[in-house]
Amino acid sequence: MSAAAAGAPAPQALIDATPHQPAARLALAVALQAPTHAYLLAGPPGSGKRAAARALAAELLAAGAPDADDARRRALADPSPHPDLVWLEPPGNQHLVETVRERVIAAAAYRPFEGERRLFVIAAAEAMAEESQNALLKTLEEPAPFDHIILITAEPEALLDTVRSRCRAIRFAALAPEAAAEIVAERAPEAPEQERRAATRLAGGDVEAALLLCSQQGRDLRAAAEAYVRAARSGSLDGRPQGELLAAAEAAGRTAGEDASAAAEALAADDGEAEGPGARRRARESEQAASRAARRARTAALDLGLRLVAAWLRDLAAVAEAAPELVLGCDRSEQLEADADSLDARRARRGAELVMETRRRLQVNVNEELALEALLYRLESLLAG
Repeated sequence: MSAAAAGAPAPQALIDATPHQPAARLALAVALQAPTHAYLLAGPPGSGKRAAARALAAELLAAGAPDADDARRRALADPSPHPDLVWLEPPGNQHLVETVRERVIAAAAYRPFEGERRLFVIAAAEAMAEESQNALLKTLEEPAPFDHIILITAEPEALLDTVRSRCRAIRFAALAPEAAAEIVAERAPEAPEQERRAATRLAGGDVEAALLLCSQQGRDLRAAAEAYVRAARSGSLDGRPQGELLAAAEAAGRTAGEDASAAAEALAADDGEAEGPGARRRARESEQAASRAARRARTAALDLGLRLVAAWLRDLAAVAEAAPELVLGCDRSEQLEADADSLDARRARRGAELVMETRRRLQVNVNEELALEALLYRLESLLAG
């Protein structure tokens, strides 16, 4: 039995990243005792996979580094300036096969810039098309001795069996509602209690989504989602309610990009090098990382906006059928009662299904504005009058 399995404490970074995932923390601590070349961190949105992946990458890079503490500090930063950590996010709804080839497959052939290891993290790995997964397969089958790959996914079944079988799987459980509510209360204490409760329920345990809903950007997103449904039901489509949803998502993305840029600038200031090739390289990489963070947040916010549209329709159906205990947006009781007046609950539920179909369509890079406009007309046909 390894030291970790026998009860040796996990590294502090891992403990901090997995406060509500004791089983995953133990599995990761055991894995660090005998590192393998590929890991698959799988679990529902909001379960802490990303933070755990960053902590795992930091510990792997710290081992054998000239300055372990500094290597760990830089690897834990988001975005990270560590030259041996490549963190790949899909630029939209899918990873580009050219990017996977260039930034992972080709780069994996080069030795580390410092220390003994290189880390390649592919977030939202389910967004890799089959071509990308097949291209990655050879790297997984014949890795260089200094390479480690971490795949993060909420949908492991979307990955090829041949990809999954070559990774050590670490499973993350969905957060219990009480745990999610506790985290949201700790990190958004200024939000009203009823709003935090509704945000946690609407986000389905995804803490980051719940925290967004407790911010002004999240409130704007909820308002846009509700206005979208009201426009469809009233037949008043001239105001382009889909534009409000897109604008709210754009604002959330802009904020995320600004936060990522500020974090990178703070880290660069700590490192102390204000000029020279290293500083210019970091500035360029920080700008690219901020742009990726903005795109990622915008895509996630738009998807959350559609989830809110579906949730509002389902809440309307619950109120129409006198089942308020099923309502997710529990801080909007009066608005729901008014909007549910004379509503056919079956049509509202069917409308929610149409929304979820549109969410799936947006995952294959269809035009967002056209998709939202088409959905609006379908909802109008279903709900108006």
